Amino acid sequence: MAGPDTVLIRSVATSVNPIDWKVRSGVRQKDFPLQLPAILGKDVSGVVMAIGSEVRNFRPGDRVIAMADATYADVVAVPEALLTHLPDGVDAIDAAAIPLVSLTGDQLVRVAAKVAPGWTILVSGALGSVGRAAVHVALKEGAKVIAGVRGRQLEEAEALGAHAAVALDDEDAMARLEPVDAVADTVGGETAARLLRKVKAGGRFGYASVLPDNAAKEAGVEVSRVFAQPDPSRLRAFADDLRDGTFTLPVSRHMPLSDAAAAHALLEKGGGGKIVLTM
Repeated sequence: MAGPDTVLIRSVATSVNPIDWKVRSGVRQKDFPLQLPAILGKDVSGVVMAIGSEVRNFRPGDRVIAMADATYADVVAVPEALLTHLPDGVDAIDAAAIPLVSLTGDQLVRVAAKVAPGWTILVSGALGSVGRAAVHVALKEGAKVIAGVRGRQLEEAEALGAHAAVALDDEDAMARLEPVDAVADTVGGETAARLLRKVKAGGRFGYASVLPDNAAKEAGVEVSRVFAQPDPSRLRAFADDLRDGTFTLPVSRHMPLSDAAAAHALLEKGGGGKIVLTM
């Protein structure tokens, strides 16, 4: 055991997130410097193997899930404070897709955008994994949600349950878009810069990717970047909603952990979707 408060997990699955290949390739070295040799991965779903002497809430055999570090492994050591139980009725393999993306979406809405009931919030990249989580949380918080997607995705976006959808790649549609109270941006780049100008004075703009260096900081708009933090209680809420069918997180493919390099290559090309790595 790594310590008295540590839980050893026999991993069932982890998942690949864009941050994984960006950290591995050095694209995000400034934000996430690596000390080699390094083990990647932020998601783990599995079964408790052993517990430290001070662990009180978990027992060997428990199904668990967590946002943690170094999860591309058969056995993962996780501090008890980061873990939550995986509810019955949720597939343990697909559950590995949940932690990082759901907590990023959650914190974009609740922490960065600080959305309040009745606010209008636009979620960009709403059909992506983080975007789906952000839409889900914003709706639960009582906000009016606009799903920002590509024009060809407008029909698909209806299934998200948002109040409206807008094509972010349609200049006319963007010109007609009324100012919003907040934006939860998962896209970054010039799309984020354009959306920043759509936030009302006194509103909030949360983003999880990268803003262009020349992005104008709108007067009176609070801009916050999210680096997702572990939150077991919120993670369990997502798992419960997944079980109950009120939240969906599509998994595009399952690949063995030994094919992690191929999974990274797929994501780098932009067409991998949500990939789960199985042990």
